[in-house]
Amino acid sequence: MQTEKEDEDDSSPEEYVALSDFTGSGSDQLSFSSGDRLLVHTKPSSEWWWAELHEVIGYVPACYLRKKGTEEEEDEEDTCPEDPWQDEEYFGSYGTLRLHLEMLSDKSRTEAYRQVILSNSASLRNKVVMDLGCGTGIISLFCARLAQPSLVYAVEASSMADYTRQLVKQNGCEEVVTVLQARAEEVEIPEQVDVLVSEWMGNCLLFEFMVESVLLARDRWLREGGIMWPSSAALTLVPCQAHSYYEEKMAFWEQPYGLDFTPLQPLAQQEFFTKPKFSHLIDPADCLSAPCDVITLDMHTLQVTDLEEIKGQFQFCMKKSGVFHGFTTWFTVHFESLETGGAAVELNTGPHAEPTHWKQTLFMLDKPESVCEGDTVSGSIVLRRNPVWRRHMTVSLHWNISSSTEATENCKVGTKNFPMWR
Repeated sequence: MQTEKEDEDDSSPEEYVALSDFTGSGSDQLSFSSGDRLLVHTKPSSEWWWAELHEVIGYVPACYLRKKGTEEEEDEEDTCPEDPWQDEEYFGSYGTLRLHLEMLSDKSRTEAYRQVILSNSASLRNKVVMDLGCGTGIISLFCARLAQPSLVYAVEASSMADYTRQLVKQNGCEEVVTVLQARAEEVEIPEQVDVLVSEWMGNCLLFEFMVESVLLARDRWLREGGIMWPSSAALTLVPCQAHSYYEEKMAFWEQPYGLDFTPLQPLAQQEFFTKPKFSHLIDPADCLSAPCDVITLDMHTLQVTDLEEIKGQFQFCMKKSGVFHGFTTWFTVHFESLETGGAAVELNTGPHAEPTHWKQTLFMLDKPESVCEGDTVSGSIVLRRNPVWRRHMTVSLHWNISSSTEATENCKVGTKNFPMWR
């Protein structure tokens, strides 16, 4: 909880500069603006630090700060931020097999792309395809094996491209598939393409913002009338229960081994509930209402500038009584058919579909709320891109709980910001 500074720590606090604005979502978080100078007293985790601003102290997200240097150093950093895309880390992670094993082992994901190629094989004949962020080249190999495109440009920025070339040759597809090691923004090809395919989706759909590279490639290399795969995307939201996660992270501290550890609960809330829980698998029975799509994207018309801030609205009617612990999100993408009258292919990462490596993303409230059947939860969601660290974003949720049973109007209001970073 934010309090006036009372005691000095034995160690001297370190001065940091805020890289961008941050709005605290609880009484124990500091809000600050870009350029503010904060004193960091302790670093209880790699993600949240205990800092002071204007003699008020609270938690701050570490990724929003950089250590204060000399004025000359600060001027240099202000004009040339250090790797705002974190490319070395990002592409480095795709240069090893760990992530590729996870993606290729995801049958729902991989089979969806295979089905897209297979169901459009006739229309892909003699077409030129770009597979952006091709990884090991699985989609390019599907194209070469299952259809008869004239050429597939397999574009991969990481060092995995060297192995992709070997895989293309090993599978006898070198006459069709050309592997290019380059970033999407820098790749050069001699012609425009008929189809641009990519697997760009991240947690909460947009996280890591590979989608920007796809849009830039679309604007440069997709011919007029060409097809984007995926063609559209939707982010789905539902209010939910999360009893087991709440018990594990918060209720545990009430009386472990017969002792009262409740003073640790505010720290637990800060450490476990301030950021989203990735790789969450929600039981459909924990959905308190029918889910709804809150954000939809048309990949043919979406612009890079649209990514800075995307908003959605929601209104849920509780289908049963329960404990409202938070919101769960997932996404669905659709691949339009090249065939006249052909059916679109869908990849759904929600709880009613086969699990994917994305699973779902859970956003916990600071305090659970009891709801009754017929109650209404309405509000908005905002995905706001970090203005400095371009793969990061903040998800802001605002909600109102309106009771269906109270004789007088009774509305509980809440808001919370969830920084998402690599």
